[in-house]
Amino acid sequence: MGLSFTPELLVGLPEYLTGTNRFQNINKIITYNAAWREEAYEHLRKLLKYMREIDASDLDIGGPGSNNNVWYRIYGTKSPNKEMPHYNNDEVTAILLSVLSDDQKVLLFKDKNVDLSVGMVLEEGERSSRFRSDIYYESNVLVGNFRRINQNLFKIESLGFPLPIMQRMDLQYEKSGLILITGITGSGKSSTLDSIIDMNNHNNDAHIIILGAPIEYVHKSDRCILRHREVGEDVLSFKNGVVQALRQDPDIIIVGEMREPDTIARVLEATDSGHKAFSTLHTSSAIDSIHRIVGEFPTREQERIRLRLADTLSVIISQKLVPNIQGKRSLAKEILSVTPSVKAAIRNQNINEIYQMITEGKKYGMITLEQDLFNLHKKGEISKEVAMNYSNNRKRMQQLLTYS
Repeated sequence: MGLSFTPELLVGLPEYLTGTNRFQNINKIITYNAAWREEAYEHLRKLLKYMREIDASDLDIGGPGSNNNVWYRIYGTKSPNKEMPHYNNDEVTAILLSVLSDDQKVLLFKDKNVDLSVGMVLEEGERSSRFRSDIYYESNVLVGNFRRINQNLFKIESLGFPLPIMQRMDLQYEKSGLILITGITGSGKSSTLDSIIDMNNHNNDAHIIILGAPIEYVHKSDRCILRHREVGEDVLSFKNGVVQALRQDPDIIIVGEMREPDTIARVLEATDSGHKAFSTLHTSSAIDSIHRIVGEFPTREQERIRLRLADTLSVIISQKLVPNIQGKRSLAKEILSVTPSVKAAIRNQNINEIYQMITEGKKYGMITLEQDLFNLHKKGEISKEVAMNYSNNRKRMQQLLTYS
């Protein structure tokens, strides 16, 4: 058992109590016994501190799937950690509830899931470290995932973007347009987006509104005034946040994720009205991103959306974090810069022609994922096998590796 008060906790919990009723009783007990709640919170702090020490990106705890272990993901690989205490289901419940507000507990018990950002001082004298957390039910017990938010921003120059692309992302060079950062979960989209925000914050006198679910990295205003609005806490939805932002005099609107047609439509309207917007999608290529946006809408609306997208889209960056020779991960990316030819291809439904335009668009800062993987292999960062396994177009990847 990981918590010292577990035997006493179990005395107050009838065996027949399960699920939400059991969680609510545990919540009442640790709320009444402040020292127990503090101990549970301290255990979580130690788990998160160790997470930082081993450079893990994610922590998972609780549920039958964990086998009572704490699991960490390190450089893409998730495994149980034998050095951490074993926690039973009730102990995990106490630990997870210790970090939630009363409102968040209400949401958790109602929806069986709550997504939140957690700020915690891991060592005395430090500033608060931030984590994105998702607490949910599995087999009628509480489990949780914590993702570490990097507190040290990557300088935009370190990400390897060509100068024409950096300029299109910078408000001083381009005042409007939609820029998308896409990739699967864990591909570094948020880190890239935060680097772009940081660049604009230091380069421009402007107003940036950031909509997040939850807010991850908190930027400090420099030349820009930055507003952080968390969905669920400060605004009801991404869609509402975009609509409201248009009345708040922004220069840049950051939308954490375009999850549904209403949000996509509002973002396109914002860019159409002369604003610069950045958002993310869970897609693996530029072409997939265009298809995803158009395909979110009913057939009768797709032409209108496609035409508006052609008018407002500026850049798509689709990225992956791939295992490198050093046992860590390297950033591989595909970049589409929307030129008049790309606009015409989107308008005329010739979207599949865009891959060739990216292949030949180096002077505009464009690169296919396969070209970037080949460059990483050529520099000795990744193996041939990794290049093949992480490519979107295996035939093209094979050609590059064989004939270049």
